[in-house]
Amino acid sequence: MTILFAAPEFDADAWRRRIAAVAGGRAIAVEGSDAYDPAAIRYALVWQPPAGLLAALPNLEAIFNLGAGVDRLMADTTLPDVPIVRVVDPNLTGRMTEWVTLQVLTHQRSALAFLARQKAHEWVEEASPAASAVRVGIMGLGELGRDAVEVLVRLGFQVAGWSRSARTVPGIETHSGAAGLDAFLARTDILVVLLPLTDETRGILNAGLFAKLARDGALGGPVLINAGRGGLQVEADILAALDAGVLKAASLDVFGTEPLPATSPLWERDDVVITPHVAAISDPSALCRGIVAQIEAHERGEELKHVVDRALGY
Repeated sequence: MTILFAAPEFDADAWRRRIAAVAGGRAIAVEGSDAYDPAAIRYALVWQPPAGLLAALPNLEAIFNLGAGVDRLMADTTLPDVPIVRVVDPNLTGRMTEWVTLQVLTHQRSALAFLARQKAHEWVEEASPAASAVRVGIMGLGELGRDAVEVLVRLGFQVAGWSRSARTVPGIETHSGAAGLDAFLARTDILVVLLPLTDETRGILNAGLFAKLARDGALGGPVLINAGRGGLQVEADILAALDAGVLKAASLDVFGTEPLPATSPLWERDDVVITPHVAAISDPSALCRGIVAQIEAHERGEELKHVVDRALGY
């Protein structure tokens, strides 16, 4: 039995060492550098593997996706009918919550304005409303969204959530589906987006949605925070909304093209925070331990956890 590592963008040697440290002597092959017998592969650890690769593994039992989104993986029309497992790890979840909280506080406490004052050598106060005066709306109430909710509620923000299907999250109001979206947006000052990318959500962050956000909030205008997927957002609409004052500011960790091209006007904005798809960056060793634990449980006859629903796309 062999574990295949197929993630062209990752440091393969470093990942091989991490997997080997916890794999209990199981054989490990790295796509692109090792010769291996396709029939020997039982498990594949992947991030954007070459199209058709997984279909060529006749005895594959599970695919472990090494990132939060599975949209690119599922775009492979030859993908075999085996379970796709999302990596759900406390380290990854915690790092996402850190990033979300940092961005919410950045806008609530007027950090961008203070940075501009610093550059100008100006000792000037900026209005910063209390957390209790700011309404945060989280789109996406999966593992990542629910964890962020808990922290933001503890900080005192008025938090609400929206999801595709109805969910109950203790301590907050929740909305769901197309019928609940407008009411959710109308009460939101800071929109935090943690949605998966599916046919239904592609391009959802557009001019029409921005126009429905609250106009009467304590921040003087709504703020967009996106750490979901780049395909969720229409970047031209974000720029237009910022120019028109429909959005006051934005924090973006994901983009339609990554790395974000140097020619993108987003780089030049003082009202936009850009990070290079690092919101949920986590400890690879912790991820490997969790994956191997799943493999061991599977070999004992237990069901895999966090399996993607292919019909829903997440």
